[in-house]
Amino acid sequence: MKEIELSAGRVAYEDTGGDGPTVVLLHGLMMDASLWDATVAGLAPGHRCVAPTLPLGAHRHAMHADADLSLLGAARLVAEFLDLLDLRDVTLVGSDTGGALVQLLIGDAAAARVGRIVLVSCEAFDNYPARLTGTTLARAGRLPPRLFGLFMQQMRMRAVRRLPIAFGWLTERGDAATRRWARPVMTRPAIRRDAVRTLRAAGADARRLAGAAGGLKTFGRPALVVWAAGDRVMPPEHGRRLAALLPQGRLTEIADSRTLVPLDQPEQLALAIGEFVPSRSR
Repeated sequence: MKEIELSAGRVAYEDTGGDGPTVVLLHGLMMDASLWDATVAGLAPGHRCVAPTLPLGAHRHAMHADADLSLLGAARLVAEFLDLLDLRDVTLVGSDTGGALVQLLIGDAAAARVGRIVLVSCEAFDNYPARLTGTTLARAGRLPPRLFGLFMQQMRMRAVRRLPIAFGWLTERGDAATRRWARPVMTRPAIRRDAVRTLRAAGADARRLAGAAGGLKTFGRPALVVWAAGDRVMPPEHGRRLAALLPQGRLTEIADSRTLVPLDQPEQLALAIGEFVPSRSR
């Protein structure tokens, strides 16, 4: 795990190194870079995989008091991250809210560093916060940080984590990861404050994301949309719409997975991304 100082604060990230095509992987709300561990294991032999832990509620270091912790702020932080590491012609991959960040980013000048995108069962159009799971979290974020922390203490119990209002509809096989992701807001007041700041920006973020769909039509570079076929949080219809809007978009559906394909079907996801972004040895 490496760290980099950005304008909003210190951000941890994984970087496999190597001279293969660079793939930058973005996670969602209340998650960290470990979302991608198994997918990276499948990609790393032929690709340089870079996965930052963004300030979305499961991060290591509290952000500065004046940091913009909205989704737009997080997207700009990704752009800054790409600049400081001088990453070029990257394939930008986003799952869950990470896919919303990709959509916001490619409408900005920072898209010059992005050669391809991959959207993996993510928030789009009017689906932010995402259905029951996201709406419950956003409402909890209206609480003062201390009470939000008490609310999140329920995530200590597996039965609660598996509810549809928590992570139950997001992953079938990733309970160990979800337990780990909930720990920072339960144990660290500064991380709780950051998470509440992000959740309270949901109204403005929803409007920005709805408007971002128009920018997809102008992204004339290769784009892959990977969707969980039976997703109950991110409508499969949205995957089809995204692929149709992107001029070079194509759609791949993955069976036997809930929203978090990187947890439920990481091998299939790595295969799909690896075929979309061939290593230089192929």
